[in-house]
Amino acid sequence: MNKRPGHVEVTTEVNYCSFCDRVRNLRREEHHLGTLVRTVITCETCHRTLSSTMGVAAVEAPADDAAKTEVEPEATPQPPKRATAAKTRPASAKPKVAKSKSTKPK
Repeated sequence: MNKRPGHVEVTTEVNYCSFCDRVRNLRREEHHLGTLVRTVITCETCHRTLSSTMGVAAVEAPADDAAKTEVEPEATPQPPKRATAAKTRPASAKPKVAKSKSTKPK
């Protein structure tokens, strides 16, 4: 995914400045403009622009895919499932029903 538009990355490096004819600190600014990147290299001493280029932003791998390819997750044990209460009662808890004998005269 590209950086958000308007984002600027600034780095400094020691290199040769063609205007100063000396080794100086050069400032590299990368302005992210959607899918494009504008790179400007300036001398911090004389403040002259040594280079200004436009290019396509490098495509970064999504963090999820990169993490999966680098380190494979180990088998993790799943948490124990909750025991569900059975709908049937144990045999000792069943209410006893007395059968009534019919005493009808015949």
